[in-house]
Amino acid sequence: MNIFELVKQIPLFKSLSEEDIADLATSIRLLSLKQGQTLFHKGDEGTALYIVKSGTIKIVLPSRIGDEIIVTIFSGGDFFGEMALLDGEPRSADAIAIESSEVFVLKRNDFLLFLQSNINAIESILSLLSKRLRSTDELLGDTCFLNISVRLAKKLVELASSHGHNEGDTIHINLSLTQKELGDMIGATRESINKELKILRQKELIKIEGNRIQILDLNRLKRKFR
Repeated sequence: MNIFELVKQIPLFKSLSEEDIADLATSIRLLSLKQGQTLFHKGDEGTALYIVKSGTIKIVLPSRIGDEIIVTIFSGGDFFGEMALLDGEPRSADAIAIESSEVFVLKRNDFLLFLQSNINAIESILSLLSKRLRSTDELLGDTCFLNISVRLAKKLVELASSHGHNEGDTIHINLSLTQKELGDMIGATRESINKELKILRQKELIKIEGNRIQILDLNRLKRKFR
């Protein structure tokens, strides 16, 4: 599949004419990332918008003592990095490939020109920025007011919705996540996550194969935080 056909499939560009897509495609390059490779660091100058073609990218807030919080995870069709392009400020977080990934790279000037002539794209970006802000607010509230057991159950349900696929009554989360990464997503230690996962397995709510989690009973899992 050529880059024109790939760009057509990206939700952000779905309102474009074929002529506009062809023009945009000439400005986009494809970047391959190895597992664990950092795409950009917090504080870096924002020079491009990124769109995930394949794989998964985690957005991480690092601390000076080596701890980190995974704010969100992006997969195929998702875009990120637009904040620094819009406000001119440095990157606000790290972006790291969880697995081998490919991302489209759209440079700042090309991105801004694209927005100037596409009001639908602006509306799409504003809507997504609003959702991401609400998600960050929810993460902060959960960390402050919910215990680890509830936070983990809520996060697993969220991952099942955004990165899962069904096989019968089982939902397979299509991410390879370590216990540390799960902990970083909800503000908990790896040891705490290990303990909670064992409890969920014993209750036959989940099954784990390697670093991949399967949800065996979504409704019972949801009841842990409702």
